[in-house]
Amino acid sequence: MGRRRAPELYRAPFPLYALQVDPSTGLLIAAGGGGAAKTGIKNGVHFLQLEQINGRLSASLLHSHDTETRATMNLALAGNILAAGQDAHCQLLRFQTHQQKGKTKAEKAGCKEQGPRQRKGAAPVEKKSGAETHQERIELSVENLQAVQTDFSPDPFQKVVCFNHDNTLLATGGTDGYVRVWKVPSLEKVLEFRAHEGEIEDLALGPDGKLVTVGWDRKASVWQKDQLVTQLHWQENGPTFSNTPYRYQACRFGQVPDQPTGLRLFTVQIPHKRLRQPPPCYLTAWDGSTFLPLRTKSCGHEVISCLSVSESGTFLGLGTVTGSVAIYIAFSLQGVFLSGCCSCSVSGLLL
Repeated sequence: MGRRRAPELYRAPFPLYALQVDPSTGLLIAAGGGGAAKTGIKNGVHFLQLEQINGRLSASLLHSHDTETRATMNLALAGNILAAGQDAHCQLLRFQTHQQKGKTKAEKAGCKEQGPRQRKGAAPVEKKSGAETHQERIELSVENLQAVQTDFSPDPFQKVVCFNHDNTLLATGGTDGYVRVWKVPSLEKVLEFRAHEGEIEDLALGPDGKLVTVGWDRKASVWQKDQLVTQLHWQENGPTFSNTPYRYQACRFGQVPDQPTGLRLFTVQIPHKRLRQPPPCYLTAWDGSTFLPLRTKSCGHEVISCLSVSESGTFLGLGTVTGSVAIYIAFSLQGVFLSGCCSCSVSGLLL
């Protein structure tokens, strides 16, 4: 018997590359597109309202922001500001939600509906005052802020972006191997250094100001500003395959539950080259202060494409290039959920 497929929550009209959830409003933010190629596939950022309808979670489109010829390939969220990686640039977007009162059905009779169409499944909140009836609905507006070029290789491309703990800075990495740190929201550059020979695959900013980067050169490095603190040594301490070099694919910091100052680092290691009979990928937990490995677990033979850590630090999520999703307990790295494969790769993952 095959794995049961989860019900579909949302189907984007474009290739989906990035997802974020706004914890203050509960909005699901989905981004992607077809890029500059004239294929007819649009580029955009969709803002979705999550609701419980008849005991099931539903997502309805609240607002669609057109990004013209630029597909958003990576995304980070800080309050109501989005940092969107679009080709070689980082674009800041500010979104705001507000309640708007609509007209009564009698007032709309005989004329076409104006403004945004009522979301499917959304139950209007009615307020009666005498003979008048108003319905409130959520509306959202998006404003383009600053944009800056963040990668300068011959074929420039921003691969990752993240904010620091207080959302005053953001760090970017791309195909030229440089980390660049920018003030928010001015995008004034405050730091630049070469972290890897080749592409930066992922980076993570810790609350103590430390920065972890992983690159195509098979290195994972810990930095304090532009000074190298240490490098991670996984294969020397874990499973070794003399003929199978591994590289670090993703890195994320996570809180230690019930320890306010505790910190863990989680990384994913995948085979550096694709083989006919692929060896397993690995998930590793590291001490967040000494950066020594705590435990490692095999996480299957499907190539991992992304890693996510829940806000509480309790769970880890893995997405694969074939579209399956797995959830692990962060403390023990024990698997608790594995989905079936989708028709496309998982490029963004949320917990």
